[in-house]
Amino acid sequence: MKRVPLGRSGGDAVNVVAGMMRIPDKTDDEIRTLYTAARDAGIDFFDHADVYGGELHKCETRFAQALKLSPAEREQIVLQTKTGIVPEGPYFDFSYERIIAEAEGSLKALGTDYIDVLLLHRPDALVEPEEVARAFDELEKAGKVRAFGVSNHTPRQIDLLKTAVTQDIVANQIQISITHAPSIAQGVAMNMDALEQSVTLDGGGIVDYCRINGITLQAWSPFQAKFFTGVFLGNDDYPELNAAIDRLAAHYDVPPIAIAVAWLTRHPSKMQVVLGTTTPQRVSDAALGSDLPLTRAEWYELFRAAGYTVP
Repeated sequence: MKRVPLGRSGGDAVNVVAGMMRIPDKTDDEIRTLYTAARDAGIDFFDHADVYGGELHKCETRFAQALKLSPAEREQIVLQTKTGIVPEGPYFDFSYERIIAEAEGSLKALGTDYIDVLLLHRPDALVEPEEVARAFDELEKAGKVRAFGVSNHTPRQIDLLKTAVTQDIVANQIQISITHAPSIAQGVAMNMDALEQSVTLDGGGIVDYCRINGITLQAWSPFQAKFFTGVFLGNDDYPELNAAIDRLAAHYDVPPIAIAVAWLTRHPSKMQVVLGTTTPQRVSDAALGSDLPLTRAEWYELFRAAGYTVP
């Protein structure tokens, strides 16, 4: 399993992550089987959020209940979780009180003394950076959170946080797949009149911004066609793309899902791919794309087959 830098701290992490959003209705045995498949594939990084599972901390709780990790086993893995979304309203809340309360809730639910990485979930338009900084400082000083990041944030939103937050922002988790790659595609079509692809949607080139500032991109929904419209793999709406993926899969002797992962891991931003599947075999198959050396020609072929313009 290939490892990539996690922020600028000097630490690193595997570039394929096991997402735990879909485990709330799984049995203990099913969760243990999924966890074991991930570990056997070299994945030791597990992604959570306080809102995953339909009620606060449901997935985190199920993860801890099913695995009952010993202190030694806990030290072998990376636990990442997120906070900031309030489903029942006010929808987004980055207040000091909310961050502290939900971090404490995640610690309890996960049955751990520390969270390796805490991300601020979707942006709060009412964010006060000083409150975020106060919460981060308190959690770090107490040893309850070791690193901090964001999810779905624009460059300027990160800059705003950094006016008060002193810790490194180590990661930004955003949606990226071959067919949902505006953050990459807009730069390829820069300044092309009347081409929708050239429009900047993220406030100023988030991929380049993260590379410049040493922030690790984490790609969520790496197999989604668009925004929760279903997967593109095996989808009849993407015949050219699937034909190209299948041909490359045969060439590299890997499952097609590994090619979808490799398209992301080939990018020089050294991003992490956050898997959402709860099928153990798909986790194992996807992990094979961790360090698959797609050529530039192959990468661009998939990009064009997904419907993007290469001038």
